[in-house]
Amino acid sequence: MLWEKVARQLLFKLPAEGAHHFSMGAFDKLLTLTPVSAAFAKRYTVNDESLKSQLFGLSFDNPVGLAAGFDKDAAWFAKLAALGFGHVEVGTITGQPQDGNDRPRLFRLPKDKAIINRMGFNNRGADNAAQRLAKSARYRPGDILGINIGKTKVVPVEQATDDYLYSFERLFTFADYFTVNVSSPNTPGLRTLQNREPLIELLTSIQSKNLQLAADHEIAKKPILLKIAPDVSDEQLADIVSILKEIKLDGIIATNTTLSRANLKTTGAEVEGIGAGGLSGSPLTGRSRAVVAALYSELNGEVPIIGVGGIMKGEDAWQMICAGASLVQIYTGFIYGGPGIVRDINRHLLKRLKENEMGSITEAIGTQNR
Repeated sequence: MLWEKVARQLLFKLPAEGAHHFSMGAFDKLLTLTPVSAAFAKRYTVNDESLKSQLFGLSFDNPVGLAAGFDKDAAWFAKLAALGFGHVEVGTITGQPQDGNDRPRLFRLPKDKAIINRMGFNNRGADNAAQRLAKSARYRPGDILGINIGKTKVVPVEQATDDYLYSFERLFTFADYFTVNVSSPNTPGLRTLQNREPLIELLTSIQSKNLQLAADHEIAKKPILLKIAPDVSDEQLADIVSILKEIKLDGIIATNTTLSRANLKTTGAEVEGIGAGGLSGSPLTGRSRAVVAALYSELNGEVPIIGVGGIMKGEDAWQMICAGASLVQIYTGFIYGGPGIVRDINRHLLKRLKENEMGSITEAIGTQNR
């Protein structure tokens, strides 16, 4: 209530990107105080055995994660865990540092509970992220860190594989899992990597490097996930399913932002004035869930899916899990819902498990497709 009536209204008076850095700067300083950090964790964390799951060799305390895009440089991931997230995915991190697109590049659509962004993978690059992660302690030893990697804008698409491999190698020892992002609409040519031949080349190369680095470090290879767009064609989706099976990827994240502007409450003039960018939030709920359901059906539930896109409340998360997601991620829902949203989603999931006489969240996965 305090978030909706006071904090959000104040922050929404600031430009979106400025509000993000202001609020997270304050949050970062506040949680350097151990008593405050402990109080946050006590208030926002839901601990219940029925929410736990094992996926790609990792133990998740609950199914609600933070999507990539919020903590682009892995600056806040440890403290964000105190808000009850079951995992935090940082990035997108590119091989080379880059400023991203010109500002303004982040826009709220409050009438739709949505965001349009054309950030353009602004980040300090893989080397900087590796240096920061080497000095960063996790909030709890078991906290799960995902690292999302993408293509540097100035790197030609034909050389994308080498760019991804550079980030993968530099960040290998810090990640619990990696996400290969080929689906942002804000890097020219990136989505062409979702096509069959370039995608096979990219993922095969990363898997080969994964095995090599695992042997070099004498540790298990890292789980590799692929993040796809909601705007993929049926043909592309069929190819992606085939490739997942062929290359034996560990999981898939569906979906990224959309280029569609259909069925918005925001006026056409306002949307046109904002211009290009990927749309996230409530308008994406149905499409993302449909893609997850299609993937679950095609993959026969054999490859874990992380569902993301339009999860604004607990029931959205429940329906996404029933559609076939083993885990969910939030971003825009976090912006609109505030720091208590992870707790509220997990409490709702527990309520729905009880109503359906289920003992574990894993029992709900894909139930709408059975």
